[in-house]
Amino acid sequence: MDLWTRATLKSLVLPGGVLLLISALVLRNPVVFIPAATLNFYYYAVFIAGILIAWRFHSSRVLFAILTLLLAHRAVEFFSGSGTVSSASGHAALETVAFLIPLNFVFVSFSRERGFVLQDITRRLALLFFQSVFVAVVCRPGYGTLASPHGSQPRLVAESVPWIYVAALGVLLIRLLLYRKPLENGLLWSLVATLIALRVGVIGREGDYYFATAGLILASSMLESSYALAFHDELTGLPGRRAFNDALLRLKEAYAIAMVDIDHFKRFNDTYGHETGDEVLRMVAAKLAQVTGGGTAYRIGGEEFCILFPGKSQQETIPRLELIRKGVAASQFRVRNVQERRSIQRVPEEVERRNQLRRLGDRSVRTKQLPGSRQSGHSICDGTVSVTISIGVAEPTSRMRGTDDVLQSADKALYRAKQSGRNRVEAATAFHVKKARVARPNIA
Repeated sequence: MDLWTRATLKSLVLPGGVLLLISALVLRNPVVFIPAATLNFYYYAVFIAGILIAWRFHSSRVLFAILTLLLAHRAVEFFSGSGTVSSASGHAALETVAFLIPLNFVFVSFSRERGFVLQDITRRLALLFFQSVFVAVVCRPGYGTLASPHGSQPRLVAESVPWIYVAALGVLLIRLLLYRKPLENGLLWSLVATLIALRVGVIGREGDYYFATAGLILASSMLESSYALAFHDELTGLPGRRAFNDALLRLKEAYAIAMVDIDHFKRFNDTYGHETGDEVLRMVAAKLAQVTGGGTAYRIGGEEFCILFPGKSQQETIPRLELIRKGVAASQFRVRNVQERRSIQRVPEEVERRNQLRRLGDRSVRTKQLPGSRQSGHSICDGTVSVTISIGVAEPTSRMRGTDDVLQSADKALYRAKQSGRNRVEAATAFHVKKARVARPNIA
């Protein structure tokens, strides 16, 4: 399974899908009984904690979504009065909030996060206020025009406004597949939880439970977002430096570490621009993520990557690393307006020098290698660019047991790979053994 597929599946189910599934199993389990006091505590604790988390993480979007859920649920309970939605006002409140919740969630999905800026917070709270006034006007006694005459079953909501939920869920799903953000996941599954609550009965223990679960999903999306920022590289999708450091702590005696560096990446950035450089990083990361043998790739900074092979020896990893190296070298992608970028990126002194040589009739300049040649670590043909990587790999030895020593040895092997011409895999242990044999005195 490639990196994109794994990341997509993870973004679809975590954290909202898993939380909703667990919540449904707990509620439907005949062995588990949730007392009313526990359910009330769960309900208020979730919404209070969600508001505090949104405030602490400076997320006005999550705050707006949580307040939307809380106000919608309390509005239905308030206008129902007797504990059911049999009254005209109760039906009006039920169907009005069923219409407004998905619209608000789509609005949150498309709105930009600006933190707790006073102007932005004021606009969001004003929007909630006007919606609350609208619900109050529609649901006041004698004005229940939205009330259904067919009885008190909450499932009438699905019959009255199914299209708005289908459209909202479709939009949120598309945005989740496109951006794979935790908040998009939270909005999608939270909306599913509210739909279940509307179907089973907004008023009552099940309604309270599913509305609280919807709030829990939104709050957990903030925690998942914080985790992703700390442990994953947003550009490439690979685990980041912090995840790499944690993985080092879990390594046992047998392992191998490979240090990977993109050849002449700084020159590549200067030649083709940072946008193309980002494309290169994503391409290389996708290739590294396909490594076999139980290896895990990490981006540890800039154009530097690292692959950990728990339980593998250095010799076992070399064939797998060679496959990765060859795969990167064989990959190509098109760069727009390459000649324009190259001419723009050249320094003025170089351009002037070349013009002078041309005026003097020096033909050798035409054959001199330019940025974008094999000498630069990347090649170009008809606007198609390819890059190469260098790899150094090391494993623990009797003299090198700590991970810091192994990392240093792998880094030295990477340096030798670059000194030897780049686009190659260099092993650390073989070098040290060879050096030791040469240095051994002849006592025979």
